[in-house]
Amino acid sequence: MVCGLLVLSLGLSTLRHVAAVKLKYDEALLTANNHLLQPISLLVVSDYCYKCLFQPLMTLQPAQSLQPTNRTVILRTQFKLTLHVVTEGGNGEPVCSWKQLYGEHGHYIISVQPNNGSVKCDNHVSKSPTNNLLPLLVAFVSLLCVWGLYYLTTYVYRRTCTQKLLKKVKKKADCEAEDEPDGSGSPGQTDLPKHRRLLSLDTFRGFSLTVMVFVNYGGGGYWFFQHAPWNGLTVADLVMPWFVFIIGTSVALAFSSMLKRGIHRSQLVRKLTWRTLVLMAIGVLFLNYGPADGPLSWRWARIPGVLQRLGVTYFVLALMHTFFSKPSLDLDESHQWIAAVRDIVVYWPEWIIIAALETVWLCLTFLLPVPGCPTGYLGPGGIGDDGLYPNCTGGAAGYIDKWLFGPNHIYNYPTCKELYKTTQPFDPEGALGTINSVVMAFFGLQAGKIILIYRKSPHQILCRLFIWSVLLGIISAILTKCTRDEGFIPINKNLWSLSFITTLSCFSFLLLALMFYVIDVRQWWGGQPFIYPGMNSILVYVGHSLLASYFPFNWEVRDWTTHYEFIAQDLLGAAIWVFVSYLLYKKTFFLKI
Repeated sequence: MVCGLLVLSLGLSTLRHVAAVKLKYDEALLTANNHLLQPISLLVVSDYCYKCLFQPLMTLQPAQSLQPTNRTVILRTQFKLTLHVVTEGGNGEPVCSWKQLYGEHGHYIISVQPNNGSVKCDNHVSKSPTNNLLPLLVAFVSLLCVWGLYYLTTYVYRRTCTQKLLKKVKKKADCEAEDEPDGSGSPGQTDLPKHRRLLSLDTFRGFSLTVMVFVNYGGGGYWFFQHAPWNGLTVADLVMPWFVFIIGTSVALAFSSMLKRGIHRSQLVRKLTWRTLVLMAIGVLFLNYGPADGPLSWRWARIPGVLQRLGVTYFVLALMHTFFSKPSLDLDESHQWIAAVRDIVVYWPEWIIIAALETVWLCLTFLLPVPGCPTGYLGPGGIGDDGLYPNCTGGAAGYIDKWLFGPNHIYNYPTCKELYKTTQPFDPEGALGTINSVVMAFFGLQAGKIILIYRKSPHQILCRLFIWSVLLGIISAILTKCTRDEGFIPINKNLWSLSFITTLSCFSFLLLALMFYVIDVRQWWGGQPFIYPGMNSILVYVGHSLLASYFPFNWEVRDWTTHYEFIAQDLLGAAIWVFVSYLLYKKTFFLKI
């Protein structure tokens, strides 16, 4: 009876303490009660952390006078956790072990107590978790309603009867206009330029940019809208590779058009050199600016970056294509086997260059000796790989960047820093990864060649885009063994690994084929609203980066307990840039470099 009252009073005091804790989103409470007469420790490791050392979570003193000791800690709920209970003076083996995905705002209690000479751990939930995906569902339904309302309004507006009614209200009768209203009658195409342009490519670019703005603003705080800690893929990992792929496709289409207009190759070299210098200057000088350090301070400036990576990628690819591009791609159809693969055969020198670049990447990655690290290391260092290589973050890629740029001029907050407890700087836009960025842009260039060569047969374009997607998907499956961490070359955005570019190129070919069919072939959709930021991409990218910390793109969040305000803030920021690009489109203002 007395023991029962003690446990009840302890439980009530614990609940009062727990109720006083204010949890943020993606947080849960874990209370541990120690009924043993010896100290215990709780160790934890995230299942997303590959081969990581267990980290101390809490230590509890022995129970006293039949009253257990207890402690409460806050747990993160993004990934499944493995917890061990170890006793002081034991052999280090856990007396209890369990794996669990803790839910947002849930309250969990673990009681460690003796059980006939052994130890028993009881888990139970004192407060059920909330559904942290509900704000995402609400946001998705809201966007769906807005999109549906837009198309319904557009459809009604373009109806003949609506046009007649509007003209009567304005008292500007025009019989011819009443019988044949402005536009084609299709709600998806009337606002688009009349010249021949691959609208699906602009839409693809705009879609990628819109997602990039959303995830750069925080993605509502959801982990899958942020970059993967090391290996693996999230939504945030998709957008920049899509941009790189689109660069290649745009180079193929633009250079073909300029060569047909009689522009000399030397002019192309001057143009691409100027564009590269401007992109890199914006990336290094403009986006690196910090008012606290002054505009001329280079003490902390990051030399690699997104625009720098895009600029170098564009320069290498465009320079190569300048020398080997063909003004005319029509071959004699009597050579059937050549005609079937002419998008590859005609450009054989480019394939040799790309194969040589990928060989350089493979040799440097797997053969370059790195002091203190195993040759060919692809891990994050820190507590990963059983803590054997704490200072080897990124292997050869990290070593080359520190040697080339210096540790103060590369990214000091890599995505692996929190989960893997790393201490070394590592830049995801570093020098070695740029080689594979060029290779991925070359796959985009290949897509552009297919569109140009088989432009008279959309069916062949779709088939070839799909075939490339399947082939690259098979290569990715082999390289990764269809796993996140156990493959020959895991998918890794930080390293821009070979499997990463084959996987993302697979997605890119598939998505471009889908948009090409829906927008350019069937003309079911005009690409709105994504086509607008797609035609002003550099302005939207630079603008959203510079104004990210200012209202209305950012404000002081009042409610940190859920994702609602965060996802509303980030969606609003992305929507504002889409609207701004729409207004610029209506004014026919397009910022070009």
